[in-house]
Amino acid sequence: MQLRYSFRLYPDPGQQTTLAKAFGCARVIYNDAVRAREDARTTGRPFPTAGQLSTRLITDAKRTPERSWLGEVSAVVLQQSLRDAETAYRNFFASLKGTRKGPKLGAPRFKSRKDTRQSVRFTANARWGITGSGRLNLPKIGAVKVKWSRTLPAVPSSVTVVKDAAGRYFASFVVDTDPAADAARMPETDRTIGVDLGLTLPQTPSGGTPIAILSDGTKIDSPRFLRRAEKKLKKAQKELSRKQKGSKNREKARLQVARAHAKVADARREFHHQLSTRLISENQGIAVEDLSVAGLARTRLATSVHDAGWSSFSNMLQYKAERYGRTLVKIGRFAPTSQTCSTCGAKDGPKPLDVREWTCAACGAVHDRDHNAAINVKTAAGLAVSACGAPVRPGAIPAQREETGSHGFPTRPRAA
Repeated sequence: MQLRYSFRLYPDPGQQTTLAKAFGCARVIYNDAVRAREDARTTGRPFPTAGQLSTRLITDAKRTPERSWLGEVSAVVLQQSLRDAETAYRNFFASLKGTRKGPKLGAPRFKSRKDTRQSVRFTANARWGITGSGRLNLPKIGAVKVKWSRTLPAVPSSVTVVKDAAGRYFASFVVDTDPAADAARMPETDRTIGVDLGLTLPQTPSGGTPIAILSDGTKIDSPRFLRRAEKKLKKAQKELSRKQKGSKNREKARLQVARAHAKVADARREFHHQLSTRLISENQGIAVEDLSVAGLARTRLATSVHDAGWSSFSNMLQYKAERYGRTLVKIGRFAPTSQTCSTCGAKDGPKPLDVREWTCAACGAVHDRDHNAAINVKTAAGLAVSACGAPVRPGAIPAQREETGSHGFPTRPRAA
């Protein structure tokens, strides 16, 4: 399967200037393609093809005095920007027809030079490569220093250079992983687990608030990264609001806010990677609830829901389950896992959130609300172990491809 491996880049001042030119040229080509499409739509003419746009917006434009600066960057960057515009329109039309899953997409919009996130993509025909000293050699940019946290499992097919809102540079490599190597890395096990995700939970002996309870009784504390950083974020955002718009001091204050948010996001992502890898490596089958995160994010629990990062954690479980041949089952969000007795199966009705422990009226069993729900999640998913010791529902569930960062995995020295 295809995965992305992200590594930190450290370009020197000259390379930063060259990258800024590449970001700007890619943005201009994208906007030109969107404008050409919109002009054709308003005048009732057929949409120009990708070949026509390439000739008009890149080849011919380079010969004009107004756009001669397009020749200062790699032509592959410009072609990939055109392909991005084509993909955006293709997804938009598929969303209109209802053939694309997920939320409805709007028509592609113009990109702004004030966007805090910029990116350019280099494919194999751009002749980029990794030097013997471990630098990333990019056409018309040079050899950029890379912070390698681990070795790439295979030769990447493309690399995307990203500048995020905090002013950091990253190289994101697309790699095809080896199924045989992945299978050897995660040997099969006969363990299965049910996971109940929650927020309003009692304090654990360690003082933390559990983010998840497993069907074996294990409670996993939530680090609450955003809550812990609220004081620092509030101070940084207050400083930003007092700066004059368009001033250099405002840009410095914006960077401080972006860096504080990036620190929170990085810590949360690392925690999710470590937790998801642990669950995948220890269990052959995992059952979770298909929660409506978008709906919960519109309630008074919105901050806590976003701080927990359930969607990101579930996506990591999905692609890692497919990669390592594990079983991941999502049960319906309306399953009464908190209302059903895991001992006798009697349904005891809904309960307020402040009821953390209850006694079954049918059999008299005393249940911890979340532990009982985790057991019911596992049972509803059909991951109960049969008499012969095999899971009832073996086999991998198809999962989406997901970004793989440089956190949460063992660090290995890079081969020369």
